[in-house]
Amino acid sequence: MLTINNLSVQFGKRILFDEVNTTFTHGNIYGVIGANGAGKSTFLKIISGEMDPTSGHVHLEPGKRMSVLSQNHNMFDEHTVLETVIMGNKTLYAIKKEMDELYLDYNDKNADRIGELQVQFEEMSGWNADSDAAAMLSNLGIGEEHHFTLMGDLEGKIKVRVLLAQALFGNPDLLIMDEPTNDLDFETIAWLENFLANYENTVIVVSHDRHFLDSVCTHISDIDYSKINHYSGNYTFWYESSQLAAKQRAQQNKKAEEKKQELEEFIRRFSANVAKSKQATSRKKMISKLNISEIKPSSRRYPAIIFDQEREAGDQILNIQNLSASIDGEVLFKGVDLNMAKGDKIVLFSKDSRATTAFYEILNGNQKADSGSYDWGVTTNQAYLPVENHSFFENDLSLVDWLRQWVKTEEERDEVNIRSFLGKMIFSGEEALKTCRVLSGGEKVRCMMSRMMMERANILMIDEPTNHLDLESIQAFNNSLKNFKGSVIFTTHDHEFAQTVGNRVVELTPNGAIDSYMTFDEYLDDEKVQELRTKMYAK
Repeated sequence: MLTINNLSVQFGKRILFDEVNTTFTHGNIYGVIGANGAGKSTFLKIISGEMDPTSGHVHLEPGKRMSVLSQNHNMFDEHTVLETVIMGNKTLYAIKKEMDELYLDYNDKNADRIGELQVQFEEMSGWNADSDAAAMLSNLGIGEEHHFTLMGDLEGKIKVRVLLAQALFGNPDLLIMDEPTNDLDFETIAWLENFLANYENTVIVVSHDRHFLDSVCTHISDIDYSKINHYSGNYTFWYESSQLAAKQRAQQNKKAEEKKQELEEFIRRFSANVAKSKQATSRKKMISKLNISEIKPSSRRYPAIIFDQEREAGDQILNIQNLSASIDGEVLFKGVDLNMAKGDKIVLFSKDSRATTAFYEILNGNQKADSGSYDWGVTTNQAYLPVENHSFFENDLSLVDWLRQWVKTEEERDEVNIRSFLGKMIFSGEEALKTCRVLSGGEKVRCMMSRMMMERANILMIDEPTNHLDLESIQAFNNSLKNFKGSVIFTTHDHEFAQTVGNRVVELTPNGAIDSYMTFDEYLDDEKVQELRTKMYAK
């Protein structure tokens, strides 16, 4: 389907790819992963023709059509929604446009050309293009009232879904997608997972969404050491198997035969779990192709995120009564009653992210509620990771001095101790002396997590922690919250995070809260909950 020959990419002295040779085969879905800066997005730009490599070639099988999910959200502002979707099939759209122009000036000279175009148009099912595009839009939750609206008049979140429909339109042979789940709600992501799980052509996708990668991928394409290696299986298989391989490499005394048996047992256990999952049958084919010869340790570094409690909280954690909030007269949530129990790990959830953020800001004393009250238990102490963290970094402190602000003992103030702590959070050597103002979004979040760890709280409040983080940090953060012995309230767009950490779901709506002791998947699948959600969001 797609062949890469001797591909090299170099920026100055920095080598991203060095003589890469690989093939992407028909019918497989490849999840491209790699540490931040490894070149994931650059690779997609090269194979889609948006960027030239330093040397080497990309070859798409003749007659095959490639479609790319557009990252430029304003490119189609002058076109209607329906037309934008049809433009996803460039050849079909060009034929349609030429026919329309010739019809405006119909005469004997252009009649033959119109006839030729009509044959091509019919062969491409062009007469069904409008209805196919409309059906795709409807599946993505974009009603007919928007179909003839100009793209420039749409709000950002609807635009993203139109561009997704454009990429999927007309069943492309090769689909290229960079972070397709960004700005999508859980329902739309679930629809996309199901669509791709039954898709029979080739997909190459970059995503930080582990649930999405697990649901759709037949292979993981790992960018490491300037090369690209394909591994059969989904992201969880790659992650768990590479961790096991790294552990085995450290076990010098273990016999090769014992290691082989351990890997085979791991594959058997993993395959049994996938066979029982809700995953589409077409994706279960990958299980038969898993083999131990492909399993290799990864060079990835995972931050050491460990949340300890200074003391264990008593039974009284948090009591909220009749809490309400609004912005400029628009109700975000109202009449919320909540009694948080010890050990609760609450997924705080809303269709309007302003509601969840306001909820955290009120509980942290940064914002006043319209009505109601809240009381923290006397044995609790809280740590908060806000979605916006700019105000914490508006200074010229080095990371060592920045983190020193949050220490609790004289021993912790010591520079060697702080640098050791930062090293565990992947700020090694000279990186610990960086100033706050030059940090990337992901580095800032890792600093904020370090601050939370220093506080040793027994209640954690976390608003969108996975924004800006790479997969390694997301995985480590996820594991640490699963193991945390205290209580947590958290909001996330990462499905896997919500499903594996949460044991209770609280959804804030303009008409009150829905409160359920169940996992996140159970919550989304429960018919009674879905009926209640529809009612609670009704105006």
